[in-house]
Amino acid sequence: MKRLARRSILKIKPYEPGKPIEEVMRELGLRRIVKLASNENTLGPSSRALKALRDYLPKIYLYPEDSCFYLKKELARRLKVKRENLILGNGSDEIMELIPKTFLNPGEEVIYGHPSFLIYEIVTRIMGGKPVPVPLKDYTYDLEGMLKAITRKTKIIFICNPNNPTGTMVDKEGVEAFLERVPRNIIVVFDEAYKDYVERADFPDTVKLLKEYRNIIILRTFAKIYGLAGLRIGYGIAREEVINLLSKVRLPFNVNSLAQVAALASLSDREEVKRTRKMNARGKRFLYAAFQDLGLDYVPTQANFILIDLRSVCRRTKRSGKRICQELLKEGVIVREMSSWGLDNYMRVTIGREEENRRFIQALEKEIR
Repeated sequence: MKRLARRSILKIKPYEPGKPIEEVMRELGLRRIVKLASNENTLGPSSRALKALRDYLPKIYLYPEDSCFYLKKELARRLKVKRENLILGNGSDEIMELIPKTFLNPGEEVIYGHPSFLIYEIVTRIMGGKPVPVPLKDYTYDLEGMLKAITRKTKIIFICNPNNPTGTMVDKEGVEAFLERVPRNIIVVFDEAYKDYVERADFPDTVKLLKEYRNIIILRTFAKIYGLAGLRIGYGIAREEVINLLSKVRLPFNVNSLAQVAALASLSDREEVKRTRKMNARGKRFLYAAFQDLGLDYVPTQANFILIDLRSVCRRTKRSGKRICQELLKEGVIVREMSSWGLDNYMRVTIGREEENRRFIQALEKEIR
């Protein structure tokens, strides 16, 4: 059957998501699990979103409202753009796939930082494009290095900001200087899934940049701070002509009705967003202090996760980072082992609720002392 498949997909390594709670419970016979592997909002969704879901359930025999009219209307109002500047997707991942489907020809190049979100390489290879990963500098996107990587074949540049898995960000000044030097026939995609967790004041306002740059696409999601990861809903912001092109390859009814009503209700609950941001800030401070006490190196983050360098621990204990993560799993704590990103002997942990963070630190201390 491999001979029948498109050659471009044979080099793809499927994305491996973090282990779900149910799977760990089945495999290890554990009843109490803390999942801090997939950067979910462990506070869960807004109570308003839950009510909207319950109220809509009797209508699920109907197809979804294909244009996502009401959700687009509210997003447009908040973002100060037109509805025509928006496209909704089955998670922002779907829009990441629509972009190369729309713009990438076989053999053209896609630049992104490495390590970064693994989907960029996958969607590039699906369309027969050439991935061009540019190494990070001090765990941060190297915009100068990416400019140097541009060739006549470059078609798309992905910038994950803040970056997954390092949690670092590129600032307003750096982004604006970068865009001034990128040829306008190259699509620049800003993946801002973790934007709502950023505490720095110099994060770029990419929506404002749309007025000057027609080649920008901005991706955001309801999966993270709004706690709707299981409903799969994200959106893209771009010039109207770009949205029209992306819409040509979008399948109908790609955003289900429950996702639409829950997302719309979530937007109205600003207090829940504030609560989540406060929890994340407190958890970040607690984990930083705990890592320092344990003698662990980590990357300061602007997201809701922290990348931990286990290399010194691995040398001292004669165990790999993968083994340490497996031992944490046996303790009922799910974290993300990072070798798939090329970060051997690193671990990524989601910042959770206070009790979840404490449980993680207790289990980690037990394994590395």
